Amino acid sequence: MHNIMIPTDKARLCADAIRFLSVDAVERANSGHPGLPMGAADCGLALWGNFLSFNPEDPCWPNRDRFVLSAGHGSMLLYSLLHLFGYDLPLEELKNFRQWGSKTPGHPEFGHTVGVEVTTGPLGQGFANGVGMALASKMAAERFNTADFSPIDHTIYALMGDGCLQEGISYEAAALAGHLKLGNLVYIYDSNSITIEGKTDLAWSEDVEGRFIASGWHVQKIDGHDFGQINAAIAAAKAETVKPSIIIATTHIAFGSPNKQGSSGAHGSPLGAEEIAATRANLGWKYGAFEIPQEVRDTCLAQVEVKKLSYASWQRKFEAWHAANPEKARLWDQMWHKHLPVNLSEELLAVVAGKDGATRALSGTVLQKAAVLVPSLVGGSADLTPSNNSDIKGSPSVQADSFSGRNLHFGIREHAMGAVVNGMALYGCFIPYGATFLVFADYCRPAIRLSALMKVQSIYIFTHDSFFVGEDGPTHQPIEHVASLRLIPGLQVIRPADGTETALAWQAALQYQGPTALILTRQKLPVIARAANFRPADALKGGYIVSSPEGKADVVIMASGSEVHIAVEAAATLAEQGIKARIVSVPCLEAFISQPAEYRNELLPVGMPRVAFEAGRGMPWGSLIGCDGLFIGIEHFGASAPDKILAEQFGFTAPHVAEKIKAFLKNN
Repeated sequence: MHNIMIPTDKARLCADAIRFLSVDAVERANSGHPGLPMGAADCGLALWGNFLSFNPEDPCWPNRDRFVLSAGHGSMLLYSLLHLFGYDLPLEELKNFRQWGSKTPGHPEFGHTVGVEVTTGPLGQGFANGVGMALASKMAAERFNTADFSPIDHTIYALMGDGCLQEGISYEAAALAGHLKLGNLVYIYDSNSITIEGKTDLAWSEDVEGRFIASGWHVQKIDGHDFGQINAAIAAAKAETVKPSIIIATTHIAFGSPNKQGSSGAHGSPLGAEEIAATRANLGWKYGAFEIPQEVRDTCLAQVEVKKLSYASWQRKFEAWHAANPEKARLWDQMWHKHLPVNLSEELLAVVAGKDGATRALSGTVLQKAAVLVPSLVGGSADLTPSNNSDIKGSPSVQADSFSGRNLHFGIREHAMGAVVNGMALYGCFIPYGATFLVFADYCRPAIRLSALMKVQSIYIFTHDSFFVGEDGPTHQPIEHVASLRLIPGLQVIRPADGTETALAWQAALQYQGPTALILTRQKLPVIARAANFRPADALKGGYIVSSPEGKADVVIMASGSEVHIAVEAAATLAEQGIKARIVSVPCLEAFISQPAEYRNELLPVGMPRVAFEAGRGMPWGSLIGCDGLFIGIEHFGASAPDKILAEQFGFTAPHVAEKIKAFLKNN
């Protein structure tokens, strides 16, 4: 990269411009966090002006440096930087900070504001996202870089605060980054020792330097308001290629404010008109609200022109590399564009045709074929690979000395795993997955929610999906988890009933522009006998008819996953008693509910009694069964016993189900 440092006097002026853009925007909105942008402006300016590689005219350039504002409440710092460094974020958007329809929401949102790499706000998530980005970058570099040219040679940066480091996820992610020796990771810690309640020593006396040294990081401590120290520290961090780097920058929250600098009062409240005037006088800022000196604009845009030279050089070299390396070029195009074969459905269905078994095992079989067809697919488990069937066979594990493999080991770190997977998905090139037991989805939930909010293609493999886990008991038996995951808007939750549905679930996950949760069984399941006119495309609609009697049915029974075959058996029992039942499998409730009313009514005729059957809580089924329908499920915690005993005790056998449906029909 062509590096030209901003002179110190101009850097101070530019940093003050960032401070006052932030102060003025928060004041105008009468809402926001001015303290962090004021304190971190010097570090932000030095990083963006002197080191960060980007082109605002091509914000998705694969080889750009990534910047993650983990402390997302300081969003005006990022918005000010984006505006000053030429991104399509006009001053009017800064004036509309936190207002309806603006591109400057209270916390940065990926996909909403150009240049924002990740949605941040829940503290610590951005820290772990950056680790995922750095891991993906290392893996991409291993696949594409050659002796003549390295199309992947960028750095992942993040700015975080005290709150990010107090959240436990940061330590999980830091330990993983240190183990993998992610030397392409540079974090700036805005250490201002202030949280909402006051000084951090109210609840925190940790040796942060010692923590990161113990985790295998390169650690520096600097004055976060000294441009010489900031520039030298970032340069040293970039030069360290074996360890991830953290720069502990001691700063003053609300720097320059005579009465609020260093106080918690500046964390989440506007300074107020009087204090803003006093701050302007204190820092010698003679400009009005949202007024940016031409010298500031010229200085920042001059740095952008320098960055564009590096961008143009990369483009020329990339074109030559692309022509000289046809195999790598094909792989590049396939992975960055997430190409899928046109016959994906047929290929995946073929490997499980006629096979019974636990859906976790069937998923593992499908995964092997998917990995052959989709080179972007990578992932791993939180120390449960043998149970989750989540390894890509024949591929090595990703370790610090080799990033060529496709199998990741997250350790027992479900919190970090979800966020690291999100970071990889945000990075591009890869379709990542993370696996664990369904009951531990709670540990991943903040990351799952954010993946849905960002609409990124993260895949979560959750096995051991119900009380049928058995002897491990209620601590390991998910009861409410499927229902709770279905409450997350945009999350595709799929609970397949056999190999066919499992193959189609993977197809849906690979095609969906958003996150997917695959809900898989521990216990073996039989192959479902389907109607002769079954079409795989119907299963992708979230619900389809498995079987239907001749003439009009007396009841329609909906089920998912391991309960579908029980419903089929119950229908046979009911038929012996003269009751005709239609069976509808609903592997994805969200997809089925989103279908046109005509399709849903075709499967669930108006006026026909409805039953839903699932080994979990029943609330999400309410929209399908209505007030007069019957839900057969479990509304209490499980117990420790063999799964067949639990099925008997909890009423999850065909005779029990048939009897409940018979009684339901008699009373309606």
